[in-house]
Amino acid sequence: MLLGTIAGDIIGSYYERNSTKSKDFDIFLNNHFTDDTVMTIAVANALLTNTSYKDNIIHFGRKYFEVGYGGSFRAWLVGNPDVEVKPTKTWSDPSIPEFENTGESFKPYNSWGNGSAMRVSPVAFAFDTLDEVLAEAKKTADVTHNHPEGVKGAQAIAMAIYMAINDATKDEIKNAIENKFDYDLSRKLDDIRPDYKFDVSCQGSVPESIICFLESTDYEDCIRNAISLGGDADTLAAMAGGIASIYYNGVPELIQEKVFDILPDEFSKIIVDFNLKFKK
Repeated sequence: MLLGTIAGDIIGSYYERNSTKSKDFDIFLNNHFTDDTVMTIAVANALLTNTSYKDNIIHFGRKYFEVGYGGSFRAWLVGNPDVEVKPTKTWSDPSIPEFENTGESFKPYNSWGNGSAMRVSPVAFAFDTLDEVLAEAKKTADVTHNHPEGVKGAQAIAMAIYMAINDATKDEIKNAIENKFDYDLSRKLDDIRPDYKFDVSCQGSVPESIICFLESTDYEDCIRNAISLGGDADTLAAMAGGIASIYYNGVPELIQEKVFDILPDEFSKIIVDFNLKFKK
């Protein structure tokens, strides 16, 4: 259930810094997991163990520190948004970095970035009603991304996945998201692609990722759509892939095998345990 998001992140990781406007590219090159995967695992583990989102985000964020977080989030992870973040030792799995300044508290910093939307997918599987999913998506965002756009982006991705779980059609998903969040999902990728640039805001990436799903023919095609926009490739693919994997009944087996080869053992265990607990 989580592999749609995580595989999208891993496939997109190479193209975050080697952008392409073509759908004709190699899926697996020098791929790795990034912050999208780590934060998805953090939210999943919080739901799996009934522990707080904040504690899990801090724990996994510090344990896997050098995976591409934005500057504001890196500063938040050390508990003080006013200090430059420098681990006192080189990070290496499985040690957790020690920091010179952990600050007084971990307060949200009003972010509208897509970090809230990239990590939210586990919520769609863990709750039975749309109202619960939307409320819980807000909780996952509010840890850091408590700006209205940050919350909105997380809720939109969670809602799309929840509707896919419940056998909604693409038209039903499109209309519901447009009506609820006032996103324009009627645009076409061929019109978006030429002028689209790297954009980490929810408002500039969440609608586009949903359009990538709406125009897709299968999971791999959805990932190719997302990466071909030439933007924040790993996060676009993670968000779009989370929806597509449910709508198309899973991630292709070859992609699954590659993903599990790349992931740390503890991530693989959390994925398996989460799927067993929340399988629908």
